[in-house]
Amino acid sequence: MTPFAPQQRPLMTVDVFTATPYKGNPVAVVLDAEGLDTAQMQAFARWTNLSETTFVLPPTAAGRAQGADYRVRIFTPTAEMPFAGHPTLGTCHAWLQHGGQPQTSDQVVQECAKGLITIACGDHGLAFANPSTQALPLPANLHEIYAALGITTQQVMDAAYMDNGPHWLCLLLDSPDTVLSLEPDLARLKALGHKVGVAALYRAEDATPLIGRACREAEAFATGLRTRMPQSAQLEVRAFSTTGVEDPVTGSLNGSLAQWLVTQGHVQAPYMANQGACVGRDGWIAITQDAQAQVWVGGHCVTCVQGTVLL
Repeated sequence: MTPFAPQQRPLMTVDVFTATPYKGNPVAVVLDAEGLDTAQMQAFARWTNLSETTFVLPPTAAGRAQGADYRVRIFTPTAEMPFAGHPTLGTCHAWLQHGGQPQTSDQVVQECAKGLITIACGDHGLAFANPSTQALPLPANLHEIYAALGITTQQVMDAAYMDNGPHWLCLLLDSPDTVLSLEPDLARLKALGHKVGVAALYRAEDATPLIGRACREAEAFATGLRTRMPQSAQLEVRAFSTTGVEDPVTGSLNGSLAQWLVTQGHVQAPYMANQGACVGRDGWIAITQDAQAQVWVGGHCVTCVQGTVLL
């Protein structure tokens, strides 16, 4: 067998859902992955140790016929994903920066295992059309999840288990203070086996000076973790993955949250969500909805690393 000969491939690391480098969620993007097999992609994703690493390929013949501009494979350090939000925006940003030319001037079409994802440029950067989303039955171990989060049933205003590629248990809590003060047992959550997203709506009475608020939100602002007052957000979000860590800023979760919260009448689009203060990030997610009721999840992207990788 002829040994595999590594070659120089263009690489970018893109910070997503931020215009300020190192305040969002990074994704590594290998911009020419032709010739790499699944094992090689997985090994590199494991090595980067980022939440996701993506590999750009030409679209399939069927995908190109339907308008796809490129195909992407998305890997965590341990597995391939059918779709993920911040890798979608980060990959599109990198592809365009690298000279990609979409078939249609006003949009980019990404092919992935979930299908075709449309990406457009808007007032808040790039935005993807949230993939088809369905509600699943709530997990049987719901109260164990509450215990691992450190919340009571009374603090949960609503709950749904949503699937837009990744499966997210979405919990609407009683206040942003509750969301920001959570200190979950991450190891226990990991053992329970569900991705969990928690969110809460800001109300008019939340528009008070942060200096007097004894909660994680005030600490985040005082220590400079936030670059803007959180009152410019309508929704506070945190995400806990099945890897035992808190995710900084999560596109797929915010897409599922938006689809659910808007449908249930908890919030109206457009709105801004904030995520990441408790892990030293400052992610901003723009949620809009078009005339066809399609939910769009948007945010700014910034290139932090650009070069080549021997792979």
